[in-house]
Amino acid sequence: MLPLVVAICVIGLLIIYGVFLLVTGRGEFGRFVLALALWSVAIVAGSDAMAMLMPERFLGWKQVGLVAEAFLPPLWLLASLTFYRRAGIRNVSWLLKLLLALSPAFLLAVMLWPARFFFYSPDFAVEHVLFLGPVAAIFYSGLTVYMTVALMQLERTFVALPRWDRWRSKFELLGIGAVIAVLLLYYSQAFLYRTLNMNLILAREPAIGVAVLLMVYSRLRRGAADRIAVSRDMAFRSVVVLAVGLYLVGVGLLGEGLRYLGESFQGVLFALIAFLCVLAGVAALLSETLRHRVKVFLLKHFYAQKYDYRSQWLNFTQRLAAVRGEDDLYQALLAFFSEAFAARGAALFWRDGRALRPVARYDMAPVETVLVDENELVRYLEETERVFNVAETGPTVKKIHEDNEDFFRERGISFVVPLFFEGKLEGCLALGDLIHPGDELTYEDYDLMKLLAHQGAAAIAGLQLSAQLAKERELAAVGQVSTFVMHDLKNLVSSLSLLVDNAAHYLNDPEFQKDLLATLGGTVGKMKELMARLRNLEEKEALKLEQADLRALAVVGVQAAAASAVEVLGASVVTRVDPEEIKKVVVNLVLNAVEASSGQEPVKVEVGSNSEAFIRVTDCGCGITEEFIRQRLFRPFETTKARGFGIGLYHCKKIVEAHGGRIEVKSSQGAGTEFTVWLPLDGATLNGDAAA
Repeated sequence: MLPLVVAICVIGLLIIYGVFLLVTGRGEFGRFVLALALWSVAIVAGSDAMAMLMPERFLGWKQVGLVAEAFLPPLWLLASLTFYRRAGIRNVSWLLKLLLALSPAFLLAVMLWPARFFFYSPDFAVEHVLFLGPVAAIFYSGLTVYMTVALMQLERTFVALPRWDRWRSKFELLGIGAVIAVLLLYYSQAFLYRTLNMNLILAREPAIGVAVLLMVYSRLRRGAADRIAVSRDMAFRSVVVLAVGLYLVGVGLLGEGLRYLGESFQGVLFALIAFLCVLAGVAALLSETLRHRVKVFLLKHFYAQKYDYRSQWLNFTQRLAAVRGEDDLYQALLAFFSEAFAARGAALFWRDGRALRPVARYDMAPVETVLVDENELVRYLEETERVFNVAETGPTVKKIHEDNEDFFRERGISFVVPLFFEGKLEGCLALGDLIHPGDELTYEDYDLMKLLAHQGAAAIAGLQLSAQLAKERELAAVGQVSTFVMHDLKNLVSSLSLLVDNAAHYLNDPEFQKDLLATLGGTVGKMKELMARLRNLEEKEALKLEQADLRALAVVGVQAAAASAVEVLGASVVTRVDPEEIKKVVVNLVLNAVEASSGQEPVKVEVGSNSEAFIRVTDCGCGITEEFIRQRLFRPFETTKARGFGIGLYHCKKIVEAHGGRIEVKSSQGAGTEFTVWLPLDGATLNGDAAA
């Protein structure tokens, strides 16, 4: 009756915890699979208990158990690959995917062969030992392999968790691992002896019950850890393979000896002790303190250097390279320092004027301390460029402790690492208490701290400089747009200015009055067009092509420039252009020619064609140097005028090139300049977009 009571309690725990996982799982696939795996174990436990209580019908109950056991390999392997993992099975190796694909073979074997092909027992009512046939031996050997792989994957999940999440989930993952280990222990009999000793369920069920209680305790007291992504290329740095190998060899040797004792109780006692020893061993291996002490021992006695600097540098640079913003960089820097030097958290201070202010923290309570430049700690870091050990005593550091006593005590600071960039103290890192206070840090630790701090400071400064450069580029873009606008306004003002100058002499002339009204109306229209373009700066204005007479456009352009002393020559040439854009080109070239001629020498505008249409503007002004034409003439913001913006010719070139044309320049200093705009006669070769 006792096995039945124990089995009922364990089955109840498994079912209840499985339901709890489903209810609180928020649709997580890993929890759903784990719940199914636990329920499968509950069915196995129930069928085995009933087989023990009703030995005359043990084959019937074992048939039920076989079906449940067939689900154990896929469910436990899938649970180990998805529980606490974000990527699920998408990021696992091809070997694990192959194992998952082959796992339905267990269910197929149960469907093809009934229980009598798996087991036989001459006197099951007395000895409760099942002898296995060939099919059962293969079935349970495969099940043992799957349980081993699942245990290995569970350990990989634990190792990949951040330190805080490892603490929160340690007992839960230990409980899950214990359930897998118990099943591995029980079914390894088939692998070793081709038998199943059913008496071992008296130890198996209590062990599973203890494991489930660990999981319950972890959930209720510590909560759930965040989900992680385990890399496909993560090495199998696993103690599971070693532990399983040692266990199988040990069980083989000890089991062979216990067979001669002839009492089933000794087997039960051995199994229970073995389980508790394995559980205690795994718990010890998961202990951060024990692992750290083993590492320190190995470093002291087997390595010439304490750190593998190449590995540390590669890990540090890879972590910094993976960040996506300033906050991510701060957290990556603090996390690496905390892990590398086994510190309980860290805080980052960065310069803000004449003080170092806290900007980030990792596993540490909020920090409000501001380290002003007059603080003795800041002076010490700046003058010595050394890592400050809070444990130091003596008259030279007494003032530092007095200035920062509250900060050191309340946040448990152990070390302060300076962050220098270009020879100037830009910040510092404050590390919390060491996890292992007995550790003695040497010059190697300080050298590594300073090396990482130098790289970290450069990364922070580089990120901030990049952000500042981006802002400067935005301001430059705004300034460039403003310059284009000012250039258009300058042309309009120049036209109005010439109009005002001529009005003093010709205001009473009816023809002049008509030209005056036409020019004012055109100027208003252009200003409205300019405002419309400013409202749609991001849109690229397409050319509005139509058949137009270039000579007529030249006449209109000269009138728009209000240049009365300009002669328009040549015959009509009709081609497909954007009239407004070409008119802007004529206005720019004419205004430049008039200004270069000081209004005294004549300016000519000639229109004609040969294989291409052309508009040629010629002045007799001061001319342009050959070097300026070759290197700077059509570049934006380059000008020879005292009050020019250097935009007009750049603008003209873009418009002409958008029409599929080109601009040629000939100039002699002191003799004048000739600009020729060449355009396709049929307007066929076009870039399609205006440069305006």
